[in-house]
Amino acid sequence: MQSIPTPPSAPSRRDLLTGLGLAAAAPLVLGVTAGPALRGRPAQQPVQVDQIAQYGQVGDPVQGDRTVLLRGASLVLTMDPAVGNGPLGAVENADVLMQNGTITAVGTALRAPRGARVVDASGKLAMPGFVDTHTHLWQAVIRGGCTDRDLFGWFEGCTDPQRGRLTPSAVHSFVRLAALDAVQSGVTTLVDWVDIFSYDLIESYVRALAGTGVRFTYAMFPPKPDGVLVTRVKKELVDPVPLGSFQVATHAARAVQDLNRAHWDIAQDMGVMLNSHVLERPEQRADDPIGVLTDIGALGPRLLINHAIHLTDAEIAAVAEHDVRAAHCPLSNMRLASGIMRLTEFGRRGVKVGLGLDGGTNDSSDFHALMKTAIGLQRARATDAGVFPQVHDVLRMATLGGAEALGIADRVGSLTPGKRADVVVVDPAALNFAPRFDWVGQVVFNGRPENVDAVFVDGRALKLGGRLVEVDTDRVVREAEAAAARLRAAGQAG
Repeated sequence: MQSIPTPPSAPSRRDLLTGLGLAAAAPLVLGVTAGPALRGRPAQQPVQVDQIAQYGQVGDPVQGDRTVLLRGASLVLTMDPAVGNGPLGAVENADVLMQNGTITAVGTALRAPRGARVVDASGKLAMPGFVDTHTHLWQAVIRGGCTDRDLFGWFEGCTDPQRGRLTPSAVHSFVRLAALDAVQSGVTTLVDWVDIFSYDLIESYVRALAGTGVRFTYAMFPPKPDGVLVTRVKKELVDPVPLGSFQVATHAARAVQDLNRAHWDIAQDMGVMLNSHVLERPEQRADDPIGVLTDIGALGPRLLINHAIHLTDAEIAAVAEHDVRAAHCPLSNMRLASGIMRLTEFGRRGVKVGLGLDGGTNDSSDFHALMKTAIGLQRARATDAGVFPQVHDVLRMATLGGAEALGIADRVGSLTPGKRADVVVVDPAALNFAPRFDWVGQVVFNGRPENVDAVFVDGRALKLGGRLVEVDTDRVVREAEAAAARLRAAGQAG
């Protein structure tokens, strides 16, 4: 879900790329580390620095030696058949060793290195963190809004009015709230498609993302061919963040084809992916987005298309032939009455597809519900319980499949030794999860965010014992509420 851009004047490649060859100014000091920046002690007693040792996290998040051993997980789903059994690489009663932000071993009775902190994972399930391939975090301000509207009504009644009132402090509050919600739900990597344009707002946005410790991609939509601003944002704000990366966002349509071409040009020169909304609603057929992306030469593995609901057989075939990547957002597509992506056909043709929460139109960050819906919609559409995706398909789509769609499967998405240590631990000893019958199925059909006991990103604990590390959640909520109230007041005054 996105905003419809106002057609700008036709850009030239020269205009767009002005400044790309210029050396950026000294990087802006963000004043953040790879972990949460919030401090305090709320009523819920979050895990504090001096308590981390009992759970197993040690060392400075950026410079220190980080060695953690998850001991005795009842089931580890590595997503790597070469490491474990079956399509999900399952290993029972196993340990996971993380050193300096990297998975170094998965196996039974691993020896704890000297100085390692040991986390008791007995009775629990370990797996890679979820990869959210498409979201809009700032839209937390309009959660639950415009509930009787379709996509275009959502633009008119929710996103467009609120975007125009945003301030840097408000952006920071909403992004922090939504990103931490995603983290506590088991998301370790996310892609944020952002159509916010002024530098001070973008700076606040990236600060908030960096401060949560999540691995993120900032997908920036430039409303005009401003190569100077795009380059400055990437070099000064995103590149200095160890867990940050960059994409160029667009909204493919004939009316703005010149802008789409300019976006593709800058993405190529920067060596990053182009990220476009495509055919979320049937009315957008007139935009001919796949035709536009074909004409500008963007079809290929460096293109990520979001939603992709109303594609024809020929368009799906073209996407598959050119190895275009896709983000499936089933919960928001239902909410906005946009339709059902032909996920079974995408899967049959081997398209790399990840799952996306899609920001405000999902209202929360429940990846378990997202997986269950991705299965359920295809079964309801086909009246066949045997269609793609099955449980193992959707678990892979939520982790390694999402990483493949983003072109980062060499780094994240599975618990393969040598990859970055993005790990979640799920506790099934809960009223909604127990008793054990088929844990793989239960992760998808029974799981909820509260079952996520621990979250590690790059080997650093962001959640332990069911609570976010060093995050005053009451304060985060209070500040978001206060920011939302100020925006409402500004709207009424206007």
